[in-house]
Amino acid sequence: MITDIASYLKFFDSVRRRTERDVAALPPEAAAWRPPAIAGESEWSIGQIIDHLGGSRLYFASAYRGEGWLWTRTETVMDADDPRTWLPWLRTSAERFTARLADTPAEWLTRRVEMIDTPGAALSGWRILMMMIEHEVHHRSQIDAYAGLQGWPVPDIFNRSAEHITTLQGEQRARHAR
Repeated sequence: MITDIASYLKFFDSVRRRTERDVAALPPEAAAWRPPAIAGESEWSIGQIIDHLGGSRLYFASAYRGEGWLWTRTETVMDADDPRTWLPWLRTSAERFTARLADTPAEWLTRRVEMIDTPGAALSGWRILMMMIEHEVHHRSQIDAYAGLQGWPVPDIFNRSAEHITTLQGEQRARHAR
């Protein structure tokens, strides 16, 4: 459970930096790539996912603040087909999200907020904030999966590859033998 908003915002900062790192690693051709046409979110372009990701931060901030589960359209210039606008939008939405939460009282973390689609069901404020993080990681992973399938670079999480960790296993087993 989250006990103070400053700690949460520090955690959010680390998550959003990894999102920005992964988006920055995309090649220019990512702007034109499209998944197979199905329907809904499944057919969103990478730019549309990025637009949604930034907007969703503000959606969750609105719910957390008790202002309703309100979706706000992009007020900045975010062009889903122009990768030059992707990082500025992510940075702007992160700044706005942080500003909307920074001075909120600690007791908001435990107050209950009614769900948008389930009357009578409510979640604690801290859970809504974690939903935003989970949502961000979900869509960052979607972008990374698309990149990997196209053969584009996919940054290692925490700057450590599975292959590198595998090379360290012998030393770790020797050091921690039971």
